[in-house]
Amino acid sequence: MTISYSIIVALAVIIFSAIRILREYERAVVFTLGRFTSTKGPGLFLIIPLIQQMVKIDLRTIVLEIPPQDVISRDNVSVRVSAIVYFKVVDPSKAVIQVEDYFAAVGQLAQTTLRSVLGQHELDEMLAERNKLNAHIQQILDEHTDAWGIKVSLVEIKQIDLNETMIRAIAKQAEAERERRAKVIHADGEFQAAGKLLDAAQILIQNPQALQLRYLQTLSAIGEEKNSTIVFPIPMELLSSFMANK
Repeated sequence: MTISYSIIVALAVIIFSAIRILREYERAVVFTLGRFTSTKGPGLFLIIPLIQQMVKIDLRTIVLEIPPQDVISRDNVSVRVSAIVYFKVVDPSKAVIQVEDYFAAVGQLAQTTLRSVLGQHELDEMLAERNKLNAHIQQILDEHTDAWGIKVSLVEIKQIDLNETMIRAIAKQAEAERERRAKVIHADGEFQAAGKLLDAAQILIQNPQALQLRYLQTLSAIGEEKNSTIVFPIPMELLSSFMANK
């Protein structure tokens, strides 16, 4: 009776140890005598104790924060850049067999890729074209991690830190750019105004009556200003007639 009870307990322990339950987002990579045999889950399944071993893999998206990296841009500006990488396991067997620690591997690869890609661009491009750089880094990471069964879905440059000297230099550059644009706009306005004045002069030359009307309007405007000294312009045709008679 004691022997039967012991056998029942042993069988119960073996069966209990053979039962595995995985959540919807989990998978089990099963090895039989050290060889990969299958990927199981989610739900309930059995493994053979002592013969089979399993490695559990989480299929949810992992958020990996890349610590600040010192980067020298193509125009020799030193900056510190941090980023965030979103990735997940799409092939559990590759993630277990092809790489020892996929989380650490993705982190190290992301750091070196971030420094390499940003080092090929100037500071202005880093600040103005983040979306383009994010997509470029994500593409490179995704190509390299495909052999590990990893899918990199998104890369976001989190922050670009500059030293105080560089911040002051950028502020001066921005101020100079604003002044340049203001001068260009002012010059363009003067050019357009000169063109309009030229058009108006052509119209007045072709219409003497309009010239006389403009002359009278000018006299009226001068009279309204109550100036102590008034200069009366003399039409050129009047001078021409006077010189001809003389």
